[in-house]
Amino acid sequence: MIFKAVGDGRPYPDHGLTTPKQWAEVAPRQVRLDELVTTKRTLDLGNLLSEDSTFYGDLFAHVVQFRGVMYLEDGLHRAVRAALQQRPILHARVLVMD
Repeated sequence: MIFKAVGDGRPYPDHGLTTPKQWAEVAPRQVRLDELVTTKRTLDLGNLLSEDSTFYGDLFAHVVQFRGVMYLEDGLHRAVRAALQQRPILHARVLVMD
């Protein structure tokens, strides 16, 4: 099992972080893939295989911790790429909303 669960949608309230500049204020840290619940059920294969998929975006995935559960909001392709490379850890910005 790569992820704790595969979700469909965001079960947490809107956090208001919409721009990369706002997310940049959240310090990155390491998270385990098997602790994450995805918020998307599908993955764009083009993003997964693209060498420059993070060139215009944040280098770190975005995770929201809500009621003790860590939801992978953005960066599913990074997480799957890490799993394919047999890395159990992902660097992500974790916004705590507990």
